[in-house]
Amino acid sequence: QVALVESGGGLIQAGGSLRLSCAASGRTFSDYAMGWFRQAPGKEREFVAGIGRSGSNTYYADSVKGRFTISRDNGKNTVALQMNSLKSEDTAVYYCAAERVASYYSPPHVHGDEYDYWGQGTQVTVSS
Repeated sequence: QVALVESGGGLIQAGGSLRLSCAASGRTFSDYAMGWFRQAPGKEREFVAGIGRSGSNTYYADSVKGRFTISRDNGKNTVALQMNSLKSEDTAVYYCAAERVASYYSPPHVHGDEYDYWGQGTQVTVSS
């Protein structure tokens, strides 16, 4: 199994940028596809971005496409989410998640119930 710890959240004005990071423990990080999800107060958890084991396959929610970029470093056991041009509607707790998949080249999944492990989350607040 893998333990995940998110960092990098905070308070920022609309139009600004933040970079979230997720640090994973263990030697099997490269066995997992990774995803970022978020949950705003009173809202259901939603998919933000995902990345396959190799880092080549990525997928983004339409609401963040063109503004957010997901990346991973299998040598450092980290996955990042670069968030640019932030909007007030991006305000949420952001969670890092890991899904064990068999293929190194499988695309990421968009459903949260497909993921096996979750971090504690980091708060992102965007002010207008």
